[in-house]
Amino acid sequence: MADRSSSSGWRAWVLGGLLPVYLLTTFGFTLARVRGDSMQPTLHSGDALLLLKYPRWLHAAGLWRSYPHRGDLLVFKAPQDSGYAYETVYGLRHRPYNIKRVVGLPGDTVAVQDGRVVVNGKVLAESYASEGFVQDQAAQRVPPGKVWVLGDNRRLGESLDSRAYGFVALRDVAGPANLRLWPHPGLMNR
Repeated sequence: MADRSSSSGWRAWVLGGLLPVYLLTTFGFTLARVRGDSMQPTLHSGDALLLLKYPRWLHAAGLWRSYPHRGDLLVFKAPQDSGYAYETVYGLRHRPYNIKRVVGLPGDTVAVQDGRVVVNGKVLAESYASEGFVQDQAAQRVPPGKVWVLGDNRRLGESLDSRAYGFVALRDVAGPANLRLWPHPGLMNR
């Protein structure tokens, strides 16, 4: 009998402890790790970020209308129909997560002219972007339910972003990650 009570106590502890952790990391927040140089100078490979998942869920439920914001750092999967959506690790194909900055929101018109990003006819002030060659791109209107994203490292070939794979569907977005936890904690600039 002692085994049953200790066994049920252990199960209650596991369910009482693990269930809230599962719910928080599934619907609330989790950690994201930066891999690569596409977000330099803002982020560096190995940086740990806090990924907020709840804005996505609240937006989907119609409770949060202003999501995402221009300047947010979004964690997302590349568009499934792009040539960059999949990578192979240990012989298995999967869609990895990316992190890029939101430049164009649904309804915006985005272009790259003379190496500068132009949103709705105005040059975007981007103190966070690296210097470097950015190929011009004709104006495009961001469709509903999608965003246009860029890496902060704008040097040609350094960032796979909307210049290469087009618009990102909000359904493929895990959430914003504007808070760095390590190595230099703080909010990312917009």
